[in-house]
Amino acid sequence: MPQEMIIWCLAAVAAFCIGVSKAGFSGVSLISVFILADAFGAKESLGFALPMLIMADLMVYPAFRKYASWKSVWTLTWPALVGMGAGVLVLGNADNDTMRRVIGSIILLMVSLQALGRFNPEGFYRLACTRKFGFFFGSTGGLATVLANAAGPILQIYMLSRRMEKMELIGVGARFFLVINFMKLPLSASMNLLNTQTLLANIILAPAIALGVLSGKKVLTKIPQKVFEMTVITFAVIAGIKLCFF
Repeated sequence: MPQEMIIWCLAAVAAFCIGVSKAGFSGVSLISVFILADAFGAKESLGFALPMLIMADLMVYPAFRKYASWKSVWTLTWPALVGMGAGVLVLGNADNDTMRRVIGSIILLMVSLQALGRFNPEGFYRLACTRKFGFFFGSTGGLATVLANAAGPILQIYMLSRRMEKMELIGVGARFFLVINFMKLPLSASMNLLNTQTLLANIILAPAIALGVLSGKKVLTKIPQKVFEMTVITFAVIAGIKLCFF
């Protein structure tokens, strides 16, 4: 198979994974991160993936619009902007391996907090509802989205800590990432990570994104809340370990 065809196949798989992740299984997005980084380079892949993420956000938002409000989104947005500012500084000074380990460590820390919360659920829930806790998760999510488009597992762990039902969780996430990813467009453009060729490739890959969104939503509506929570945590652990050690 010609090299160009292999790259297109890998890009289609990545696009499908982005769609699935946006429909509720955020850890799957790490598959797309690995595929695109390998095919196009770590930094270059950030710009290539961004239009696909926005297309997926635009597909998911109408499907989950009735399950959430904008109030929770604005609470997370300003801390995320702080994290994005830090991410820009790190992106310009850190190598790819350091970036991956930082994000992986954050994800594993948050999973550990979620696990510790099982021993004192009421106390952990009160902590999760504080502004400081929200600021920490929002800012680290902003950092992760700039460095590796990997904020999904972080924000889902945070929302699980606040005992959100699965449909509300996806509704809030759809709104949040729609705002954040549009904000990242000028940043990617200023770093020359976006061009006409990548935008055209993204349009061609749109059907694979749509298929991923539809598949993810179909599975989401059928699985119980507890299974969904365990799936989110499992994918987050795998993502964190992969980023830190492999």
